[in-house]
Amino acid sequence: MKLHDVKDNDGARPARMRVGRGIGSGKGKQSGRGGKGQTARSGVRIKGFEGGQMPLHRRLPKRGFNPVDPRDLNEVNLGRVQSAIDAGKLDAGQPVTVEALVAAGVCARVRDGVKLLGKGELKSAVHFEVFGASKSALEAIEKLGGSVKTLAPEAAAA
Repeated sequence: MKLHDVKDNDGARPARMRVGRGIGSGKGKQSGRGGKGQTARSGVRIKGFEGGQMPLHRRLPKRGFNPVDPRDLNEVNLGRVQSAIDAGKLDAGQPVTVEALVAAGVCARVRDGVKLLGKGELKSAVHFEVFGASKSALEAIEKLGGSVKTLAPEAAAA
């Protein structure tokens, strides 16, 4: 068998129907598009139109919430910070900031800041200056004598 002998199986590709070529062809006059009007034209179609009845996508209730100004934060676990300290990429004596984490390769880029998460184990007292931290991360850091300075604006008390 040669490359020029390769072809589809019979019936794998149906023959193209030539429309609008007389009533004898079976697809003459309106070419299978039905009557006249918007649906017979090319390019224009009312998607979701139900003949004047309220469409389904407008009958269903709106769900969810999209924040107006969402924050794009780096999420960093404590175990990842400890592995960077063990590798010598982070200095535990200096405050750990977003720039230090990016320089150490823990985060790819600065974004809107860093949020610390409590997964993993931290073995040394480290001082962080980050956007925010979870409760478990705060407990683990303060248990070792470290501190967390949050840069996030405080939520207004209700």
